Amino acid sequence: MSPIIYPTTNLKKPSDLVIERGDGIYIFDNKGKKYLEGMAGLWCASLGYNNQEIIDAANAQMSKLSFSHMFGGKTHQVGIDLAEKLSSMVPMKNAKVFFGNSGSDANDTHIKILRYYFNAIGKPQKYKIIARERSYHGVTIASASLTGLPVNHTHFDLPFDALGVLRTDAPHYYRGAQPQESETEFVNRITNNLEQLIIKEGPETIAAFIVEPITGASGVIVPPQGYYEKVQAILAKYDILFWADEVITGFGRTGNDFGSTTMGIKTPDLMTLAKQLSSAYFPISASLVSDDIYQALVEPSNKVGVFGHGFTYTGHPVGCAVALKTLEIYQRDNIFDHAADVGEYMQTKLLTLKDHPLIGEIRGKGMIAAVELVADKKTGLAFSHGEVGNFAMKSCQQLGMITRAIAGSSLAFCPPLIITKPEIDEMIFILQQALDETFIFASKNKYIV
Repeated sequence: MSPIIYPTTNLKKPSDLVIERGDGIYIFDNKGKKYLEGMAGLWCASLGYNNQEIIDAANAQMSKLSFSHMFGGKTHQVGIDLAEKLSSMVPMKNAKVFFGNSGSDANDTHIKILRYYFNAIGKPQKYKIIARERSYHGVTIASASLTGLPVNHTHFDLPFDALGVLRTDAPHYYRGAQPQESETEFVNRITNNLEQLIIKEGPETIAAFIVEPITGASGVIVPPQGYYEKVQAILAKYDILFWADEVITGFGRTGNDFGSTTMGIKTPDLMTLAKQLSSAYFPISASLVSDDIYQALVEPSNKVGVFGHGFTYTGHPVGCAVALKTLEIYQRDNIFDHAADVGEYMQTKLLTLKDHPLIGEIRGKGMIAAVELVADKKTGLAFSHGEVGNFAMKSCQQLGMITRAIAGSSLAFCPPLIITKPEIDEMIFILQQALDETFIFASKNKYIV
């Protein structure tokens, strides 16, 4: 048995698939079996595997400057170029960029910057952060506290109160609506709950509201129309910053440059980027803040002598080179437009399965989707455990496709952005077979009402 402690894994059943290589949208195990990578790894391998341009960019940077840190004013041109490129791309004016290694540490950085900022402007009591139920923002002590999934909390004794984490409703109409409640009524109710939470806690104590424009690990929740419009109005009313966690939704995943664009989020005050920033060829993340926030940090850091935050691998030159090449390919090859076109096709093809007796809801935007399996199609009754979702995931795997069971019994789909329509057809064909096998399994074991 390997000495690896496997992440997000049942430690009693640690490993059963050894991946050996990848090419395009496919991966191959150590026995030579081929799998369509329906999850782009972990929502991240946007340009697929074995992209020689990216490999060459990494090799060239390795040969030129394999490492240089950014402490004490040291820098390098490839890092400067990447920061300037990102600042020009995001829906923020004159955004400033701090580089990290993962989405988790990027969100951790934002928590620290928020505290530094409000201390700097004389509002130390303004430190609380509102996060949503069924959200995912990472797994460090701080970012896991923002995450709204019990599996990431249990046994870890996370410091929610010390960090000032508040929780509000998940914007999932299918699971959260009251009987006979319309989508408009649902949006009005949960946004009113948000406003009442702000009033109860005191807006003078609340720093920011963090959202994934469309969620990932919590089930690919797409908020109903009008939700973000109302949320933004409430935050503006009470002087609370809008924080967009675009770790999954950034760089074409939703059919636009960013999920904020897709969902009508006008101008975030903070943005978190990772995953598709480098197409997962190198660990790198970015925490972006508005110029107003950045300027407030400057003088306090001068008084102390340094801005006392940073990682050894902040702005790693190889990571920056890989990210720059990835962004170049996105723009040169019109990858976002391709993702919008093929993403619309994927959503349409998934909807052809909506009458399957196991499917309760199909949801998504662009090249991200979830198919929720239910015990009772008429009522939407959820399965009381994850066995059916896990069986469906394993069935897909046996049939030659990688997906992921999330949020109980939902199957997630997030293929590389370079996938073609015929390859989407292959994905749907495998899914259909897996659903049929799962229905037989669920019926035999009396999991279906």
